[in-house]
Formats: sequence, C-alpha cells, structure tokens
Amino acid sequence: MTLERHWQVYETFRIRFEGAAARLAEAETDPRLAGLSVSKRQFERWYGGAVKTRPYPDQCRVLEAMFEVGVDQLLGPAPARPDARVVSPLVVPPPRPVPVLLPSEQAQVLPAGGPFSSETRLDAGTTELERQVTMAARRALRFTALAEGSSVGPETLGQIQDEVRRLTVAYPKLALPTLLGDLVEVQDLTFRLLEHGRVKPLQARELYLLAGITSGMLAKASHDLGNPSAAMMQARTAFVCADNADHHAMRAWVRSLQSLISYWAGRPAEAADYADLGQAAAGNVRGTTSVWLACLSARAHALLGDGEATRAAIQRAEDARAMAQPDDLDGFGGIMTFPEPRQLYYVAEATVHLGEDAALGESQSEAAVAAYRTASEEEWAFGDEAGAQTDLALARLARGEIEGAAEAVRPVLDLPVEQRNFGITSSAQRVHAALPSGSRRATGAAADLREEIEAFTASPTSVLIR
Repeated sequence: MTLERHWQVYETFRIRFEGAAARLAEAETDPRLAGLSVSKRQFERWYGGAVKTRPYPDQCRVLEAMFEVGVDQLLGPAPARPDARVVSPLVVPPPRPVPVLLPSEQAQVLPAGGPFSSETRLDAGTTELERQVTMAARRALRFTALAEGSSVGPETLGQIQDEVRRLTVAYPKLALPTLLGDLVEVQDLTFRLLEHGRVKPLQARELYLLAGITSGMLAKASHDLGNPSAAMMQARTAFVCADNADHHAMRAWVRSLQSLISYWAGRPAEAADYADLGQAAAGNVRGTTSVWLACLSARAHALLGDGEATRAAIQRAEDARAMAQPDDLDGFGGIMTFPEPRQLYYVAEATVHLGEDAALGESQSEAAVAAYRTASEEEWAFGDEAGAQTDLALARLARGEIEGAAEAVRPVLDLPVEQRNFGITSSAQRVHAALPSGSRRATGAAADLREEIEAFTASPTSVLIR
C-alpha cells in the first residue's frame, strides 16, 4: 500500500501520518493523538520489516486510520495472488544474498567493470529512480579513479571518504546482506590504489586509514556470519593498515574489534588480552574507543569470574567517558564510535554474566533497553539493542522470572533472518542455556521459550550468504 500510494519516502509518510493523527484526534476527541509523529528510524523499521512486534496502541490507531485495514494485516504478509509476489503492504521483500569471500577470493569475482559496477545489489525498497541515481554515483567514482590515472587525485580520495562514511553509519542499522557487496568493493578499490597507484605520502596515510576502516567492517561482517577465523584475518589486515597510517586511535579500535571477536568465540582470556593491548596502543587517545576498550575488558573479566577486575574496568569506562573528546574516528560515526547506550549495554552484560547481584543486573539491563528505545538515530543499533534485551532476559531468569524473561526476549525472536547475526543468535542461545530443565519448571512457559529459541537460532543470517 505504501508503494501504491507513493509514500515510500520518509518525509511524505511522516506528513501523511501526522495528518491522519490530527484528523483522528479531532474525530475521537482525543487530543493526545494531535501531536503524534513517527521517527525516520521507526518508519524504516516498519517499511523494511526489521520489527515484527506490534507498534504502540496509539500508533496502531493512526496506521489503521491511514490505510483503513487492521495493523496485523498492514505489517504482516499479504495474501498470495497468482499474478504478484507475496509482500506486506508496508514491508518490502528481503534483498538477495551476497556471497562473503576471503581477501584472496575477492578479486576473482569482482565485475569486469571494477568497483561499483551496475551489477552491485542495492538496498531493498529503493525506487527505480533511486536505483539509477545510486548506480550513477558508483559509476562516477569508478570513472574518477580511472580518469585521474595512476595517481590518486583529491576527487577520488574525497569520494572514497564519503563512501566509507556512508558504510560506517549504515552498518549498525542495516542488515548485513544490504551492505556486504559494497564493503568488498570499497576494500578492493583502496587496495588497488595502494598497490598500483602513485600516492603522495599524506594521501597514502589517508588511504591506509580508509582501507583499515573497511577491512575492520569486513572483519565485523565475518564475525556476524559466525566465521571468527576470517574475522581475525580481516582484523589483522586492518591493523597493518592502521600501522601504515600511523594512526594510534585506529590501532586501538582494531584491538577492540579483536577483543569482541574473541569474546563471542568463547575465548574470554584472549578477549581481555586484546583489550589490554588496545589500551596500550591508545596512549593519549581520548575518543570513544577508549570507552569501548574498558567495556570490553569488563565483559571479558566477567566471563572469567573476576569481579574485582570487572568492577575496575567499569569504573575505567566511566572515567574514559567523562574525559572523552570525539576524534576523527568518531567523526565517521556509526560503527566507528561508541555511544552511551552501547556502554550501558556492555556494563549490564558484564554485571549479568558476573552473577554476583541479579537485581543490579536486571536494573542495568532495563536501563540499557530503555536507552535504546529512546536513542537517537545516530546512536541506535539493532544488534546492541537485541543484546540488551537478551541480557534482561538472563537477569530475570536468574531471579526465577520465566514469563518476564520471555517478554524481554520477545522482540529478539521476532527479528527477520537477515538480522539474526552471530552475536544475536549466541545471545539467544545463552538464554536457552539458562532456562530450567529436568524439573516441573522446565514445562510450560520454559518449554515454549526453549522451542522458540531453537527455531530462531536454526536460521541465522549466514544461511542467506551461501
């Protein structure tokens, strides 16, 4: 229905939504509805199918008034028709999968036209006009790189910077299949220019930084697909790039990434070691990477059962936040920065896994969930929000509240396959492992939740990237 009415652009939809809210407020004498609006993030989640839970009741009333159908039908699958694909009135179909490749394989499968060819898959939900504009921009970048010859000119460098910034901002918000092809192509372009182009020293440092950021995102992509070996390979490449750029903050950021990969791979001691290496590399770095390192250390030591080290790391994180001054990595935004909601999530996870105070773990997890519900578009990340929700479920299970745990984890279990990355499915499996078994408590709500988690984790994002 959104496409049929040409409301797929956020501003258009927002105006229609606010108008419907105002008319409904007058018709039903309910002034609360008069100022109701919808954020861009919420619109994108409805439109892209990223959230399968029902909107708030007042939002449901407005949506039903706009489209004159029930909200369950509006956000659910449409009935099959012989002459059309099955789609939801609001939700666009998921994107086609893109293969994930090791660095040695990437050059073999890039289109003959080079990076940013017209065959690159675009995000789902774009109109044909938007597709043409995006493909033209990518074609322009390829032409600029070729036109400037073997030397790296300022226009090429500027366009690569813009593309990397777009991807860093998009990574925490969009499902991996929508970004992976672009990440592979940008990495290949930076590698080609560094290997074969005539690059001035200052340009080389900037290119190495951009190559490092892109390799870091591909390391995170490999991790999200459950491949820690490929993730570490990309992370080591990112660290080499950071070294060549002589960029202290980037070195520290890569060590943070390696700590994260080790943590989810079940190697907490290694995760703690990488966090220590990152703090040594950071030196006088005052960007938010310093906060991330301390939070990573707290999570790792919590899994190791070291309460004193966990609490000391949480305090270092608070001190680092108080002293933090955004640096050039923070300037990229998205995955390159560490906002306060994410800090609340990490602290809650460390407290929950330490297991010394279940009530504190629950309150901290509730604070983290609330922070993500009210987070700005720049701070929100679907993976970290899901992590906070699973931590809340774990904290409630520790207090014997099975129904409360099921309520906490419900939004996670409603995520579509393209958002079920390795961290999210691993978090869900932790909830599964914490459910009671072998007693009367294992029946009923606990058994139902166990079955739901097993079905959820059986279809991770990696099944799409094959």
